[in-house]
Amino acid sequence: MHLFDSHCHLDVEEFDTDRAQVLHTARAAGVAELLIPAVKRDTWQSLLDFCAGDDRLYPALGLHPVYLSEHRLADVDALAEAVARVRPVAIGEIGLDWYVRELDRERQQQLFEAQLTVAEANRLPVILHVRKAHDAMLQTLRRFDLCGGICHAFNGSEQQASQYIDKGFCLGLGGMITFERSTRLRRLAIQLPLDSIVLETDAPDMTVASHRFERNSPAYLPEVCTTLATLRKMDPADIADQTTRNARRVLSLVD
Repeated sequence: MHLFDSHCHLDVEEFDTDRAQVLHTARAAGVAELLIPAVKRDTWQSLLDFCAGDDRLYPALGLHPVYLSEHRLADVDALAEAVARVRPVAIGEIGLDWYVRELDRERQQQLFEAQLTVAEANRLPVILHVRKAHDAMLQTLRRFDLCGGICHAFNGSEQQASQYIDKGFCLGLGGMITFERSTRLRRLAIQLPLDSIVLETDAPDMTVASHRFERNSPAYLPEVCTTLATLRKMDPADIADQTTRNARRVLSLVD
């Protein structure tokens, strides 16, 4: 199988001791392509350096809402400059997080909209982080002329899913669907149109059921693929093929 991990933080310190081996193992498991989204400005250069050595590692640059206290207004200007200089495949990981109560919502909104402006101006897709904020997110997206993107770790309703799809977004499904207790998400995974689904790990977080409480790895993406195939009563190879094509389409990647 040829799989595309549409959300993997392989650049972070959790992989400092064995990053090359993790990537090798993932590739051996069929994970040929990976999107590596940034979370804060001081990681951009190391992320870009890591991706530069492999033409199937794709960088996204952005300012994650959970690290709000570390971001500065000047970082958005730096993002625009970096995008003009290196042309990442997407702006991300950006978004709104209403789950963490101590994160100021107004500041999050301002930061998010400033980054959407960069994405809009550069005609780049966006990689969205959304927790407990889908309605606010969709309302915001309507005010921008974007070229789509990926709603990472989607866990909203079927109606919300349709609105993202109408805006040109694919929906990321990952390790949570491998847990039998995730009944609502599994039902959604069956109902969503297959041409709007991309697979992801979010490594080192949100691991699969067989590696519960362990560090997640892009090498575990085949378990997500086979779970989705089982739920939809399909051949895993067909799921791999379609979700890879979806990721490449939404990120405007061409061979």
